[in-house]
Amino acid sequence: MSARRGSAIGYRLSAMVVGYGSTLRGDDAAGPRVATTVARWSLSGVYAIAAHQLTPELAEPLAQVRRAIFVDARVGGGGVRVQPLHPADRLSSLDMHVSDPTALLALAHVLYGRAPRAWLITLPAESFALGTPLSPLTRRSLAIARRRIRTLIEG
Repeated sequence: MSARRGSAIGYRLSAMVVGYGSTLRGDDAAGPRVATTVARWSLSGVYAIAAHQLTPELAEPLAQVRRAIFVDARVGGGGVRVQPLHPADRLSSLDMHVSDPTALLALAHVLYGRAPRAWLITLPAESFALGTPLSPLTRRSLAIARRRIRTLIEG
């Protein structure tokens, strides 16, 4: 994990942005790239992290923020999408490499008694080949995703 600003441990922060995906696989790097940019904004009360994948260790800082924004690439076009998230009804397994933000929110709720208000922002993607750069489609979506994140943080 990288691109951290601030420390979520022991503080009540306003927002956490988690961009996840493989930086080695073309458009899959969109989430981490967005999170790295948000970290550079150095916004007070905002914790941004670029992660290869969602892991249980993220449950603790998630439980300490009011808002969480997950950012990921998705196959296909259709523009940048923003959807509200809610914790999963139950944890189906103890898979330590959770790929679903709703399971991570549920874990935060079970372990720490609360889960933040949350959204998933997905960017359209077309190429996940090893060692390739972002496609033009995904590259054009980065600025839109960043604007939507700023709106959610400020809202």
